[in-house]
Amino acid sequence: MAHPTPCYHCGEPVPAGSSWCVSILGQQRAMCCPGCQAVAEAIIAGGLESYYSHRTENSINPEALPQALQDELEMLDRSDVQQRYVRSEGDQQHIQLLIEGISCAACGWLIEKRLRQMPGVAEAILNLGNNRLTLSWDSTDTKLSALLAELKRIGYAAHPYEPDQASAQIAQENRRYLRRLGLAGLMFMQVMMATMALWDGFNQDLTPEMAVTLRWAALLMTTPVVLYSCIPFFRGGWRDLKNRRLSMDVSVSLAIGATYLAGIWATLTNSGEVYFDSVVMFAFFLLAGRYLERRARQRTVESTAKLVNLLPPSTLRVDDQGRTQRIMLDEVRTGDLLEVKPGESIPADGIITRGVSSVDESALSGEYLPLTKQLGDRVTAGTLNVEGPLQIQVSAIGEQTRLSAIVRLLDRAQSDKPRLAHLADRVAQYFLLTVLLAIVVVGAAWWWLVSGDKAFWIIIAMLVAACPCALSLATPTALTTATGSLHKLGLLITRGHVLEGLNKVDTVILDKTGTLTEGRMTLERIQPFAGQDPDHVLELARAIESHSEHPIARAFGRSARQADSVTSHPGLGLEGLCEGRLLRIGKPGYVAQLGSWDAPAIPAEPGQWLLLGDAQGPLAWFVLNDRLRRDAPQLIQSLKARGLRVVLLSGDHTPVVERMAGELGIAEAIGNATPADKLAFVQQQQAAGATVLMLGDGVNDVPVLASANISIAMGEASDLAKTSADAVLLSSQLQVLSDAFVVARRTRRIMLQNLFWASAYNLGALPLAALGLVTPALAAAGMSASSLLVVLNALRLSRLPQHTRRPRSAPQPAPILEHSP
Repeated sequence: MAHPTPCYHCGEPVPAGSSWCVSILGQQRAMCCPGCQAVAEAIIAGGLESYYSHRTENSINPEALPQALQDELEMLDRSDVQQRYVRSEGDQQHIQLLIEGISCAACGWLIEKRLRQMPGVAEAILNLGNNRLTLSWDSTDTKLSALLAELKRIGYAAHPYEPDQASAQIAQENRRYLRRLGLAGLMFMQVMMATMALWDGFNQDLTPEMAVTLRWAALLMTTPVVLYSCIPFFRGGWRDLKNRRLSMDVSVSLAIGATYLAGIWATLTNSGEVYFDSVVMFAFFLLAGRYLERRARQRTVESTAKLVNLLPPSTLRVDDQGRTQRIMLDEVRTGDLLEVKPGESIPADGIITRGVSSVDESALSGEYLPLTKQLGDRVTAGTLNVEGPLQIQVSAIGEQTRLSAIVRLLDRAQSDKPRLAHLADRVAQYFLLTVLLAIVVVGAAWWWLVSGDKAFWIIIAMLVAACPCALSLATPTALTTATGSLHKLGLLITRGHVLEGLNKVDTVILDKTGTLTEGRMTLERIQPFAGQDPDHVLELARAIESHSEHPIARAFGRSARQADSVTSHPGLGLEGLCEGRLLRIGKPGYVAQLGSWDAPAIPAEPGQWLLLGDAQGPLAWFVLNDRLRRDAPQLIQSLKARGLRVVLLSGDHTPVVERMAGELGIAEAIGNATPADKLAFVQQQQAAGATVLMLGDGVNDVPVLASANISIAMGEASDLAKTSADAVLLSSQLQVLSDAFVVARRTRRIMLQNLFWASAYNLGALPLAALGLVTPALAAAGMSASSLLVVLNALRLSRLPQHTRRPRSAPQPAPILEHSP
């Protein structure tokens, strides 16, 4: 019975009498359905016919794609739907899509090429590791539905990326890899026992019939390992050869395939060594190394999904009458009033309008002690309300929240590859090319000078020993593990060069406000005039300031008493009625205008002085200051102990900057610096040969953050500052920066150890294999042990030394106000 012709596009049987066909690569190709015919014609019409010569597997049948995806296309153009998935920057739109139907590397090439031909598409990058497509396009030129429809036309289904779905896909891939590893491990022990009995040292009372039986048993147990467990190596090697690229999959495939075929020949002819134990040993240890490497590399991906899962599915909304209604999270809008009970996650960024509680921000910032939050404080989506009920007014939802910004930065970090990793990949490729040429020369010499049988096993041993697995794993595993460890501490690495570059930094430039200081005003002292009670004048000041949202007003706290007829005079102060009299608080001249008295002179002590008075005269001075962060002195000491040059660069008044520099022991301080001045100073230091790290906060630091060799933005910084920075200090602990230097040094040391060991093993084992002193089995064991050692050494970075986890002191209570006579 004749087998039906397979469809040239998807491989499904072509029905008898079918007339669907397309001219591809100079020949008429049969198609199974009009869907495959339309897809093939679309690919050819786009000038991408060479896709069919590069692919390693059949494409998916377009009619097998879920019909629901077809119905979603038009819906994704709706603005309310795009709010959830699409990030806008003017007319430029950005989205991440999960692609279905990808079967090989050629699929990625086809998708990227075709989308980049579409009008308005600025970027289309497909990550074959997780099938995620990053797409940027101009919404005035092309609709999203048109782009998805084009993907549908060439045979792929795309839908917005959902972290939960991506995590499920990763878990499924890991389970599949674990099954391959489990099969190889099970057969490894069985094949080893069967082949050991054939060794000369164990050959006691072994009949010829039993020897033949053991050879066939070893072959039967090795076959599923080669045909199932080793499939990823063969696919990768074939793909790389078709793309004219050498990789470790090429040498692994050659070694496993040649040894397996030689074992079959030895079994059929009942002569020579079978070396099936070498095949399964090689496969088992290599799969174990790759599985560990995948787990380390995917830790950051899984942490991204965990971050998104911090958001609750629903929340309580408070209406104008004070009644609560439970709504779904996607129904929340900016300006809504939400109620968050103790033990619940905060659903959106917002400002507390009622209640006092502690909030656990450890999942985002690494700040493992809950932070006290009260009226007027900001809270972040995904953090946990610990103690009391809160009411918050929503200020940001969806893609605008701080949580979403962290997720985007993590995605950027995953796609970035440092210089050392690129170098290791290039070295591995050139090394493999050189070794393959050497294997040909050595194999030919053994063939002509000794014997063909001996030459074959020499070649196999050299192929196995030459596999650059450890060299390719040396840097990415260490970098991924270190990045995850720093994220736990509260430092989010968003660029691949940070850990490498921290070891070269010699100059650290620090901003003042919001960086070394907390960035918010605090009331330090009350100085009442004669006859005035400190507590009473403070209550009067609070009654007026409670009407203002100015940062200075927040320093006074809120009061149950509210002043009447409060008016604000920008740049001067506030005026209001309290206890039946008109009061003013602000600059002395403005306050003195209430009566016929002269404004008192501002005290010479540092700080921002505000005067409270009425028509009869002044009542009290209030001095406010931006409080220094508790761990700022420890940071400066640790930086100086490392021999780093520390510079304080700020836009504040020079006397204030110099006073803080003296308090912290910073020798160089520059004040009154504009953003242009800061940028010029950094560029001047770089021109003199300095490698600069900049720690800053705020929009005015964006140019200098972009210019510095390494830039770190504070977690409270503006979105623009965090986007321009190479890392973000999510927690409020400055000491994490010192910890980053420790981790960077350990990372570099471990990477160098890995590279040295991987290179030493390859360079040491190859000559021994060429001389016939290393058998394929020993080479497989050594190569696998080398890969495992590299991965396990890199995983040491997940266990941070104790001194990097300095316990933070308990939250300090509000400062006790000094009452000066």
